Amino acid sequence: MLSGATAQTLVSLGIAALALTLVAMLIARWIARPLRDIARSAERIGLGEEVEPVAECGPDDLRCTAAAFNRMQTRLRRFIEDRTRMLAAIGHDLRTPITSMRLRAEFVTDEEARRKLIGTLDEMQAMTEATLAFARDDAAREETRNVELSSLMESLCADLSDLGWDVRFNNGDKIPYRCRPDALRRAARNLIENAVRYGERARVTLTTRQDAIELSIDDDGKGIPEAEVERVFQPFVRLETSRNSATGGVGLGLSIARSIVRSHGGDIILHNSGKGLRAVVTLPRART
Repeated sequence: MLSGATAQTLVSLGIAALALTLVAMLIARWIARPLRDIARSAERIGLGEEVEPVAECGPDDLRCTAAAFNRMQTRLRRFIEDRTRMLAAIGHDLRTPITSMRLRAEFVTDEEARRKLIGTLDEMQAMTEATLAFARDDAAREETRNVELSSLMESLCADLSDLGWDVRFNNGDKIPYRCRPDALRRAARNLIENAVRYGERARVTLTTRQDAIELSIDDDGKGIPEAEVERVFQPFVRLETSRNSATGGVGLGLSIARSIVRSHGGDIILHNSGKGLRAVVTLPRART
């Protein structure tokens, strides 16, 4: 049997070990909390959300890390705002010379030359207006909120079907998702519009995986050459050769759609399915 002194020593050692364990846990929590805050803010920024600066607390190294993270976030926001303002300014300033050239074109005596010149100016005007609209939408940051993604896509397809488009939505599962719904709806509409315009109809399917959500849009068109799959996402690129904005748009639809989806942390991939073109939107699973 243990003597009284030995038992008292063991009890003291146990109490001391428990106290040290509690202190170590508090210190670990004190160190880990700023790291968790930085990780959560980085994840939200990657999904295109506006986040508040993280608290600059904890040990010196963590305070420096948090300060650097806040500076990076400020610089990224300033870069995006400057780019948007520059894009809007360019689009706005182009209006004046286009209007001036249109007035001068009216004095061209050759009827054929005047018609072609005015047609080119109309195309430039449409591209300028599309650029301004894109800049305005990019500047007006929509608030991120929780939505039911299936209902959002189903209502979009129903609205387009009411307009006489051949659009069918295939999904009945409830999928809660945190996003900017108006922007995501616009991206999906651009893809569906392309499917109907070039492939006669659009079949929209929403599926879930363990780590992602997939929105696929299939049409019955001829598809596109493999060499053009990535190029069509560049601004103002159109594979439709008539240059008629009524049939081919201005070439910003896919660029805007990919920009919106990537700002949510996802991506868009096009590939020929054998029966037409398939656009696959992949979105990361977000906390609801």
